[in-house]
Amino acid sequence: MKVDIGIGTDLARVQEQAQAFEAAGYSGIQTAETGHDPFLPLSLAALHTSQVDLITGIAVAFARTPMVLAHTAHDINFASQGRFVLGLGSQIRAHITKRFSMPWSHPAARMREFILALRAIWATWYEKEPLQFNGKFYTHTLMTPFFSPTNLEYGAPRVFLAAVGPLMTEVAGEVADGMIVHPFTTETYLREVSLPALERGWAKSGRKREDFDISYPVFVVTGRDERELDQAKVATKQQLAFYGSTPAYKPVLDSIGAGDLQPELNAMSKQGRWTEMGSLFTDDVMNAFAIVAEPKDIANQIKTRFGDVIDRTSAAYGNLSSEDRAQIVEELTA
Repeated sequence: MKVDIGIGTDLARVQEQAQAFEAAGYSGIQTAETGHDPFLPLSLAALHTSQVDLITGIAVAFARTPMVLAHTAHDINFASQGRFVLGLGSQIRAHITKRFSMPWSHPAARMREFILALRAIWATWYEKEPLQFNGKFYTHTLMTPFFSPTNLEYGAPRVFLAAVGPLMTEVAGEVADGMIVHPFTTETYLREVSLPALERGWAKSGRKREDFDISYPVFVVTGRDERELDQAKVATKQQLAFYGSTPAYKPVLDSIGAGDLQPELNAMSKQGRWTEMGSLFTDDVMNAFAIVAEPKDIANQIKTRFGDVIDRTSAAYGNLSSEDRAQIVEELTA
């Protein structure tokens, strides 16, 4: 199993951090599009590492056009000598229309077309195919030598797609190279909803499971003593409550018989009661989402619960020592 880790947004420290993560045995370095651009840190990391994958986890697809992302992804992939993974996500309607001022409609169908448009653009550059992409949402029919990159040694980057619902998950299986499972996912939902949807997507594209990567950033609740463990439980429950307040994620709660929590979480979020929301999650509900273990048992529990399903995970282990973290990474990647 590969283990990825998030990198900070302080560009002055990216080189040092990236080199330290690579030396520590991590398989990939991730960025997220929250308060900062997700591509700039990876551009720097590309120049100062030689082995780790560089992954946006995620960049917001619908905030951009396929052509813009095709160029950005190409440049980082070339700089990293083929190690870049373009992890995409849709975000939700309010953010796309109100924050980014971009169109929103039929997110699964639009995302499918977005990725196909990316691949059509890359085929024009790398395989000299004519650019004739005419879709419902995107049209790309013009490409001249002046606007085409010439450094084509490493080909097209891989594309991972973040998904929760079965429609978007099926799209991932059909047109992406991997799926980023949302951390707000139970083992039951992963096995009973996500995997069958991926299989439908693989069938459409004529691919098999071994042609695809599944990345799942599992919640891990741990600590060096009872106090730290209790603090981790509180923090995890609050994070789960934040995710659970989103109506689109109710089916995940339904998968463990906790769907009745969703309307209450949503109502509390609208009242600004963010801290209180976590108290609605019992330990049993939290355990359905998270690995709860002492540091020495974390790797074994991740492998036991998800080793037959996922190819990658992400490291977020609270305040554990560097020695504990190194041991977890070594056991997972062995």
